[in-house]
Amino acid sequence: MTEALRSQFLSLHLIETLAAVLPVRDENAQPKTLVFGGVERHMITSQARRRAERVHARNRANAGRGALKGRSMGVRTREWAILAGRELESAHGWEKEKALVTARAVMEASGLKFGDPKKKTVANLTKVLVFAPSDAASRIADHIAGQAAEIEEWRDAYLEAQARAEAAKKARRAARKKAASSPEAEETEETSTAEAAASVPLPPLPKATRDAVLLALAPRDAVDIALYGRFLAEIPDSPNVDGAIQTGHAFTVHEAEQIEDFYAAADDAKLDRKRNALSFLDAADDAGAGMTGYQSLISGTFYRHAVLDRTQLRTNLRVAGMDEQEAETAASEAEKEFVNAFVEAFPEAKKNSTASTGSLPALVLAFEGERPYNYASAFQRPVDEGPVSTGGEGPAGPAAVRRLLRHHTFVSRRREDLRTVRVLTYDPEIDTLLGELGSPESLTVVERAEDLTP
Repeated sequence: MTEALRSQFLSLHLIETLAAVLPVRDENAQPKTLVFGGVERHMITSQARRRAERVHARNRANAGRGALKGRSMGVRTREWAILAGRELESAHGWEKEKALVTARAVMEASGLKFGDPKKKTVANLTKVLVFAPSDAASRIADHIAGQAAEIEEWRDAYLEAQARAEAAKKARRAARKKAASSPEAEETEETSTAEAAASVPLPPLPKATRDAVLLALAPRDAVDIALYGRFLAEIPDSPNVDGAIQTGHAFTVHEAEQIEDFYAAADDAKLDRKRNALSFLDAADDAGAGMTGYQSLISGTFYRHAVLDRTQLRTNLRVAGMDEQEAETAASEAEKEFVNAFVEAFPEAKKNSTASTGSLPALVLAFEGERPYNYASAFQRPVDEGPVSTGGEGPAGPAAVRRLLRHHTFVSRRREDLRTVRVLTYDPEIDTLLGELGSPESLTVVERAEDLTP
């Protein structure tokens, strides 16, 4: 590993101020919260942040932009059977229904569980989201098309066995219902026959086909899987990946601030009719808005944190099949894209009505260390936004920046492993504040997100 990468962990800390947004919400459409330091804070969950960052990096790579341009990336979906069926149809000329049925049967026999076949909306969706390389569906379709005769023969036998098993289950349920209304001693021969028929064996998927499916779904060289990890319990022999990125929940540095925003939506057709009224009834049709309701919105200054384990990232890439040099190159590119996504990406909930995705951080602090460092404790005491003249700390943004940098300076005097400390700001007031604080000599102010990592 190069000198610049001698530390295992890259820690990122960020202060951002948001106004009238709702990036995440609970099952009741209310903002998510946590209690910290004795007061309620608003929270943006790590899951929401991670997905926004992962998709941001993937979209840039697929568009030929960013450090990972041209690299293989992953897709997390329940629709792999549908995608493989479409590949069979478009690339190999299969009939639509046959293609979908075959792809589903092959993937189900490989170990994945699917939704209830009686429910069309979920019948061809896997029970869980599967995070796999984006070309997994085309790989599965290519194998099926290449072994069409063998796989179609197996599929017909598999579906027939499934039908027999389902019929046997129905017979068993009917027999049990009948037996429940009769004395136990009078159990009929029908019951025992149904019990025996219920264990209809399904023909195993040919080994070469199962191996092809497992290889297609394996993490392989998908860089975002190496970064964020995946867990697939349904297929024990399909490798899981311990992610290299650790992400904390973002929370407000002060007590929660929330409004209930009443909104009214106009009915265009009704207003047009009234505007062009030719009768008294049309002119009088002014019974309020077309629709009304409430939405909860939050404002505040948030602290968020993430850390990259460089050693784990390189391990994941090597396990995926890269040699040492290729893994080193890919890891360096992935680190730059991770930092960019941490700074740039934002959850897209209500983006059109709140313009939340246009937010930029007030400050980003990045440094290396031999272990992760989470500075949440700097904000255990909520920021008092009252005037400084009366004992307050002033606006939450600058106050949070002062606290974060003071906390880091204090910690760095006691931890010798902290180094290559860099800060980035998009706020001119914070830029002035950095000069007033007299930044430590070990701290470097940068002007671009990609410069936060050596």
